[in-house]
Amino acid sequence: MIDSRYDAVVIGGGVVGCAVARELARYNLSLCLLEKEEDVCSGTSKANSAIVHAGFDAVPGTKKAEFNVKGNQMMDELARDLEFEFKRNGSVVLCFADEDMPKLAELYQRGLKNGVEGLEIVSGDKIREMEPNITDEVVAALVAPTGGIVCPFGLTIALAENAADNGAEFKFNTSVLNIKKVEDGYVIETNNGEIFAKTVINAAGVYSDEIHNMVSETKLHITPRKGDYCLLDKEAGNHVSYTVFQLPGKYGKGILVSPTVHGNLLLGPTAVDVDDKDNTATTAKELADVAKKSAVSVKNIPYRLTITSFSGVRAHEDGDDFVIGEVSDAPCFFDAAGIESPGLSSAPAIGVYLAELVADKLGAEKKADFNPKRKGFVKLAEKSFEERAALIKENPLYGVIVCRCMNVSEGEIVDAINRTLGAKSLDGVKRRVHQGMGRCQAGFCTSKTMEILSRETGIPMEKICKNSEGSEMLSHKM
Repeated sequence: MIDSRYDAVVIGGGVVGCAVARELARYNLSLCLLEKEEDVCSGTSKANSAIVHAGFDAVPGTKKAEFNVKGNQMMDELARDLEFEFKRNGSVVLCFADEDMPKLAELYQRGLKNGVEGLEIVSGDKIREMEPNITDEVVAALVAPTGGIVCPFGLTIALAENAADNGAEFKFNTSVLNIKKVEDGYVIETNNGEIFAKTVINAAGVYSDEIHNMVSETKLHITPRKGDYCLLDKEAGNHVSYTVFQLPGKYGKGILVSPTVHGNLLLGPTAVDVDDKDNTATTAKELADVAKKSAVSVKNIPYRLTITSFSGVRAHEDGDDFVIGEVSDAPCFFDAAGIESPGLSSAPAIGVYLAELVADKLGAEKKADFNPKRKGFVKLAEKSFEERAALIKENPLYGVIVCRCMNVSEGEIVDAINRTLGAKSLDGVKRRVHQGMGRCQAGFCTSKTMEILSRETGIPMEKICKNSEGSEMLSHKM
C-alpha cells in the first residue's frame, strides 16, 4: 500500500543528496529526501578532509574533473547565500625529489586542461617563504590559489535547510529496503512504508551501489575506503595557512596538513580498503601512519595538541570516477554514485546537473518564489562585546555559556534545535553550533546540552542519543 507520492525522491542526506534536493526545490514539483539516520550529514559527508579542491588532480575528461572545477567556482556565491563557513586559503602540492618533478608538471598540465586558474610551480625555497614550516626536503611545489576549506557540516546542513524552506520534505530514520519499477515510476519500500516516486535520485554514498543494483542489470560495486584523521587544538591552527598536499599516489592524495575553518589543524587521511561500510573505527596503526607521513611535509607539528581522532569511509567505485546521470536500463532513475574525493567540492555542481535532468524529464518549470537565501547560525564567539550585549538583551539565553571551549551559549543550542530540520541528537547540535568540538571534546557540556535537548524536544533524558537510536547516553534515573 502506497503511503505517499512524489514527483522526485532523493535517497541519501549527505552533501550530494542535499545539494540535489536544494536544486530540485527550485522547481514546481513534489519532493522528498529519505535518510536512514536521524539527521543529514551522518555518513561520508561528516568525516572528510573538508577541502574544496582546486581541480588539478582529476584526470581531464572525467566527471571528477568536470564537477570539481564547476563546484569550486560556485562555492563563494553559495557561501554568501547560505551563510556557511568557507575560505579560499589556497593549496600546495609538495615534491620531494628532482626525479618526481615530471609528476608535478603533469599535475600542473592537468589543472590547465581542467580550467583551474592561477596555478604556479615554485621552488622549494619559495614555498618555504610562503609556508615556513614546510620541510627542508621539499624541492618544489604546485600552488593553487583557488583551493579552499569549508565546514562540511555547515555546507550540508545549509543546503538541507534551504531545500526544506523551499518545500522539500525530509524523512529521517527511513531506510530503503527495496525499489520496484512500476509503469509510471518506482515504488520504494522502506522501514516506514511504501513511497511512490516518478523519479528517483540515488545519492546513498557507500550504499549507492546497493540502491542502483535494485533497479539495474548493469551492476555497480563500491569499495569502502577508510581514512583516519587527527584533529589538533586551535593553538596549532596557524601552523600552516595553505592546505598542504603530497604528490598523489595509488590510493589518492596522500596525507594532508591543513587549517580548518574553525581554527584547528587537521592531519590525514589514511586510505585502507575495508569490507564493512560502517567501519569508522580509528586504529593506532593508522593514526601512527598519519603522524609519520604528515611529518614528511610539515616540520614541528605539535602532535601533543591532538584533541581527537576520527575516521570516515568514502565510496570508491571500481571505475574510479563519479557515476552520474540517468541509468540506461532504468528510465527516470538517476545515479550520483561513487562520490569520493573531490565529492564535497563537486556537490553543488552535481546538484545543478541532476536537478536539471530530473526537471526536464518531468517537464517541471522553475518556481517564481524560490528563495536562495538562508540565515546562518549566530556565532557568539565571533561577536564583539557590544554585539553580545545586544543579543543577550534580546534573549538572555545568549548570556548562558554551555560549552566553554567553543564559547557556545544556550541561545545558540536552542536555535539549533528549533530551526528548520533542527537537531534531535547531541551530534546534531554539535554539527550545527560546534558545541563539544573544543579541547575537552564535550567532557563538561554534555549533560547540560542533554537537558536543553530534552526540554526543547520533549524527548526523555534516557532517550537522548549521541546520534542514531542505540546510542542513548543514559540508561535510567537513579
